[in-house]
Amino acid sequence: MADPIAFIDAAEVRARLSHADCIPLMKRAMAALSGGHSQQLLRGIIDLGGGDLFGVMPGALDGAGFGAKIISVFPAAAAHGASHQGVIILFDRASGAPVCVIDAGEVTAIRTAAATAAATDVLARPDARRLAILGTGEQAWHHVAAIRHVRTLDEVVLWGRAPDKAQALAGRIADLGLSVRVAGSVAEAAADADIICALTAAPDPILFDRDVADGAHVNAVGSSHAGPSEIDETLVARARFIPDHREGVLAQGAEYLRAKSAGLIDEGHVLPEIGHVFSGRAPGRISASDVTIYKSLGSIVQDLACAAWLWRPGRQMTKL
Repeated sequence: MADPIAFIDAAEVRARLSHADCIPLMKRAMAALSGGHSQQLLRGIIDLGGGDLFGVMPGALDGAGFGAKIISVFPAAAAHGASHQGVIILFDRASGAPVCVIDAGEVTAIRTAAATAAATDVLARPDARRLAILGTGEQAWHHVAAIRHVRTLDEVVLWGRAPDKAQALAGRIADLGLSVRVAGSVAEAAADADIICALTAAPDPILFDRDVADGAHVNAVGSSHAGPSEIDETLVARARFIPDHREGVLAQGAEYLRAKSAGLIDEGHVLPEIGHVFSGRAPGRISASDVTIYKSLGSIVQDLACAAWLWRPGRQMTKL
């Protein structure tokens, strides 16, 4: 008789899946994706209007299993909880049976920041110490909490449209033992930053080429589908542009699509995937003066890796 399906809620995810645990999981999962040890389809997205989306992300990952994330993205809901809400359903590869259903919102919050931290670890300069955070949503705090595990941060500078939210977030970051201040503009926050995380729901660019110093690393995370772009086309064209998943970014990466439409780049500008960088099959940063961009759309293999680790951590982690 099959075992009952396990249910793991948000509180259990928070208690068991730390950023420090998740960062190596993301490196292994993305290396597996780029190395051909997984399968995933482009995410299916239904635009519900008013900025609300419904998405389905199916895939399979060797050593973890197969399954899907079914999720809603309601930006307005962030004021009352989380903008990303849904479930991850994990199936066992040996039996084909569903074995686990997990709160997707909490996994997404943790694994997105952990994947960014993993990319930052291999793309930012080794001496990077100043972090700029653009946005004040749930991902802003998670990104600081994750990136501190891969770089020693001397200062975190925040920018957000709502000063009260920025000040509240600064207090949470200070509780991590980090020096933090709130900037009055994106340009001020980005000035002299070694690492910049764009984490907003901005429909049009807020971070411009002129704002970014040579040698900086930029994480483009806020836009998860074709359309909204936080980063201007000139900055994309200037940078070494590394995708999480090439096929996905070519089809749905707004920053790339806008720069291509403007005639500034073509497909050749999109470098090998971050998984190739993790495995050593491709370079990331080549010189200290490079501007690097990690484009994060998010991949189902990241969710499956977390789901497998949460379901049976001892057995599954060794197989990724």
